[in-house]
Amino acid sequence: MSAFRTLDSADVKGKRVLLRVDLNVPIEKGHVTDTTRIERVASTILELADKGGKVILMAHLGRPKGKPDPAFTLKPVAEAVAQIVKRPVAFAPDCIGEKAASAVAAMKNGDILCLENTRYYNAEEKNEPGFVAELAKLGDVYVNDAFSAAHRAHASTEGLAHHMPAYCGRAMQKELDALTLALGEPVRPLAAVVGGAKVSGKLELLSNLIKKVNILIIGGGMANTFLFAQGKAVGKSLCEKDLADTARSILADAAKTGCRIVLPVDAVAAKEFKAHAASRIVDVDHVADDEMILDIGPKSIVAVEEALKTAKTLVWNGPFGAFETPPFDAATMQIAKTAAFLTVDGKLKSVAGGGDTVAALNAAGVAEEFTYVSTAGGAFLEWMEGKALPGVEALRAK
Repeated sequence: MSAFRTLDSADVKGKRVLLRVDLNVPIEKGHVTDTTRIERVASTILELADKGGKVILMAHLGRPKGKPDPAFTLKPVAEAVAQIVKRPVAFAPDCIGEKAASAVAAMKNGDILCLENTRYYNAEEKNEPGFVAELAKLGDVYVNDAFSAAHRAHASTEGLAHHMPAYCGRAMQKELDALTLALGEPVRPLAAVVGGAKVSGKLELLSNLIKKVNILIIGGGMANTFLFAQGKAVGKSLCEKDLADTARSILADAAKTGCRIVLPVDAVAAKEFKAHAASRIVDVDHVADDEMILDIGPKSIVAVEEALKTAKTLVWNGPFGAFETPPFDAATMQIAKTAAFLTVDGKLKSVAGGGDTVAALNAAGVAEEFTYVSTAGGAFLEWMEGKALPGVEALRAK
């Protein structure tokens, strides 16, 4: 973590701390229904308050299209933050201007204030210098604890870092530590699981990973495109046949870099896609014209588990099958449990991320047993693709 400025070197006593957090949480009838993202940043909020900082929360909620919209107010979220941190959290009905300034002026050391939705202004997403300057008037120190928004160069996620002393919060620090562990400086052999529906959405990811990992395990609908590229009949399966040449070139490039690719050798196939549909286990050479591959089969599961047992580090993005629809969740559940067992046993460092992946690990009941599970979707994927994230780059120690 030495590459980034952390709170260990921040002097915040008596300072106004602009803290960018991810409070983009689900709300129903004015109440927050999932507080996971709030819980992740609670330790940073409390640490800054306990050190005598005036903690000013900045966040966005939804897409209010650059104007105030009561449907996207952060007021109920501020109330949920207060319940999580067990301290009063004041609320300012604006994020810049007189209302915000007067709310900040009323703060004492250790107080917590939540500003209104930064996306009430189009200038936030455009990272306009004037808007950045207005936000900067409210603080002395900037802390970014919203990794999930770090792939956006917005005023509150990147612009402010150039206006005042800037640090990463504890949740951001954990995320960067985990990603450095996974792809930056991994203990090898390094394995990656990439699943999900389409190759087209993960071309950059696959191209980056074959240069970095020792073993690349491909599952989900995207595996069908690779099987088709190898001349296998995939029936009615989800398959991007127009990307067969691309799949073949990825396989060829992997051979050049010494990256071993693991593809399914058998599958769970069904004639219709619905819960508990009649299905059969079939070698990938024998999928019928009227069948769909909806999960990998038992021989493939064993092959993946054997690959994981040879690895020291695992990075996982995407499920193996249609995991929301039983019985096509079996492979994802079993492999998740194997990865968790190897992690708990001290034989594997496991880092996972992406919405479907988090949902799958939660369904398997093993999310807590992985070394780290990232709740950041787009930012996690862009990091895996090898892209520089503006909100992260701005926090690098100069």
